[in-house]
Amino acid sequence: MNSTTTAAASRHAALKAGLFTTLAVALIAAVVVSAGTGQLGIPPQEVLGSLLHRIGIDWLPLPAHPAGDQTLWAIRFPRVAMAALVGAGLAVAGLIMQAIFGNPLAEPGVIGISSGAAVGASLAIVFGFTVFGEWTIAAFAFLAGLVATLIVYGMSRADGKTEVVTLVLTGIAVNAIAGAAIALLTFLGDTQAREQIVFWQLGSLAGSRWHQVLIIVPVIAVGLLAAYFAARKLDLLSLGERNARHLGVNVELLRIAMIFVVALLTGAAVAFAGIIAFVGLVIPHLMRMILGPAHLPLVTASALGGALLMTVADLAARTAVPNADLPIGMLTALVGGPFFFWLLRRTRKRSGGWG
Repeated sequence: MNSTTTAAASRHAALKAGLFTTLAVALIAAVVVSAGTGQLGIPPQEVLGSLLHRIGIDWLPLPAHPAGDQTLWAIRFPRVAMAALVGAGLAVAGLIMQAIFGNPLAEPGVIGISSGAAVGASLAIVFGFTVFGEWTIAAFAFLAGLVATLIVYGMSRADGKTEVVTLVLTGIAVNAIAGAAIALLTFLGDTQAREQIVFWQLGSLAGSRWHQVLIIVPVIAVGLLAAYFAARKLDLLSLGERNARHLGVNVELLRIAMIFVVALLTGAAVAFAGIIAFVGLVIPHLMRMILGPAHLPLVTASALGGALLMTVADLAARTAVPNADLPIGMLTALVGGPFFFWLLRRTRKRSGGWG
């Protein structure tokens, strides 16, 4: 029995290592290809050369085009970095929501958290709030996302459980209310504000700059660290609320703390990238199917997988149509929508109904 357990543990450890390595290598490759792709094409070795040159390593050539290095560092790299950070944040936010709700259908976009955060960002844009300086839009997005999360959490709970149908219907209601609020703000705003609000609704990484990346980096880092620290308690919560309490977990405190983390990650992502749905649904679910229910490796896998998905989606948004920059939220919805239908049907079959 011990040898069987040890062999199984070794296989699982090898699976984790292999998955992490594959995701990391794929992410690096996607970053290099994405940074080099555009109207000014830059070969991968020159992209790597530009990166290595900044840390004093001159093994590879710099971009041959006179404007190549400037294009990479002023336009391409900030956008790619933002894509990876937003993807990682949304994927981990989805993982946390699925853990605290005990439901694979939970995701910031599906149940209205992203839309709520977009309302907060739109308020800051239309009324020109500058309370928190450069952080104002992100702060308003965070607060509005937090309110939306608390509403969903409170409305979907019944007899100590989160019901699937209530969760989905609450998300529909929150999305509808947020959509109406965004429409009102669009009506009230000037031309510039309206254009920015359209940006939130469609989702885009166009115009990402280093100062925005520097703002979002600590926010995403704090959210990821909180997810790592809470991973063990989330494992216990997956055993059921009663069992988790017997094992010393303050369930309600854990849920409230994780709601703040979800709002932090989602608010930061929406503040700079707009509404991007389904990343937090697809990636955590796929990683859980591969790795199992343990949340510590799932946080790492979800962060890497989310970063990879967003980097590839952003590359597709820039290159799918010549001389056009498609909304990235539209692309993720095209992939995530069918996956959501499949997951909804799978959940219904397992539960024997909608309850």
